[in-house]
Amino acid sequence: MNSDRWLLPEGIEELLPPQAAELDRLRRTLLDLFRRWGYELVMPPLVEYLDSLLTGTGNDLDIQTFKLTDQASGRLLGVRADMTPQVARIDAHRLADRAGPVRLCYHGTVLNTRGDGLGGARSFTQIGAELYGHAGVASDSEMLCLMLETLQAAGVNEVFIDLGHVGIYRALSAAAGLDERQESQLFDALQRKAVPEIEALLDEWRLAGDVGARLKELAWLNGGSEVLARARQCLGGDAVIAAALDQLEGLAQLVGRQRPDVPLHFDLAELRGYHYHTGVVFAAYVPGQGRAIAQGGRYDDIGRVFGRSRPATGFSANLNGLMRLAGAAPAPDRGIFAPVCEDAALQAAQAERIAALRASGERVVAGLPGQAGGAAEAGCDRLLALVDGQWVIQNSNSQEKGEQ
Repeated sequence: MNSDRWLLPEGIEELLPPQAAELDRLRRTLLDLFRRWGYELVMPPLVEYLDSLLTGTGNDLDIQTFKLTDQASGRLLGVRADMTPQVARIDAHRLADRAGPVRLCYHGTVLNTRGDGLGGARSFTQIGAELYGHAGVASDSEMLCLMLETLQAAGVNEVFIDLGHVGIYRALSAAAGLDERQESQLFDALQRKAVPEIEALLDEWRLAGDVGARLKELAWLNGGSEVLARARQCLGGDAVIAAALDQLEGLAQLVGRQRPDVPLHFDLAELRGYHYHTGVVFAAYVPGQGRAIAQGGRYDDIGRVFGRSRPATGFSANLNGLMRLAGAAPAPDRGIFAPVCEDAALQAAQAERIAALRASGERVVAGLPGQAGGAAEAGCDRLLALVDGQWVIQNSNSQEKGEQ
């Protein structure tokens, strides 16, 4: 007999009743929040054809996606590692008759080939929201503010925001004439803030003009609002870069007016989601966590391959990770335990009382013949007891509460 059959694969976890109940409570809280902001719920499938699932997302998501062969068609399938491309497909194809802005939200299990960094989980519940059909900073601001309210509703406090713009690196890379290998090498070094490595690469490539010096500056352009002024001075007068800095400045002003309590940090070398994001990117951090707890940004035109090119912005978070960060204690057990009634004449009255309590929203656990344990073991704080021929509710130590 294999004694390890109970083991789960690395990075795959299961939730026991208290944690599962808390996760579901948090899920419902956040979906209600999204609904109040006007976001409609969609539920994409767990598995899709691979070419649809990875469209426009670059190599990063490809590496994270489990692949299998569909026995019905012979085509490659992918188990979703991120729900954003699926929601983009829904907007572009299934909701193509909607001309104005479309707000969608989602939740569901995702599966990654590698751990996400929050406890090393490879499978978790992703939750997020997307806004399609508007290209201005107003929609970026709405998305960022909704992300902040999501974290607040989840009980995650002391949040600060990192803001960046992938268009700046793209413009400098194009001006430098970097090939795909060089762009990838420099991208990796910038993500690690490996300044000596960045300088060595740029010196080796002997780039024309001052573009090498401007690329070197990216690693140092991080901090408060003064970073934008410094960037305008040292990155030159490129129209694309100037427009990107204008967008960041406008977004910071809008968010600052609505959420002056949240610190904003700028990092122009922050290129999260570089291969499919097209503009502003943002991420939320808390003290003591080296990785983002929620992230998002603009990814215009991702729906082009589905026949509809639209501006898009959104954010997502690991719901399991948010629950752990909040550290909320599971709600205390609440419920009514109904012991087995041996008297046939009273069984009908007991069943009617149980049905009425359940219909009113109470949790009622019916005892079973011969079972061990009672109210406490069933997670109940009250008892349905027979008193003077009536079924009444008492607390679990049999002291009547008077509720009938």
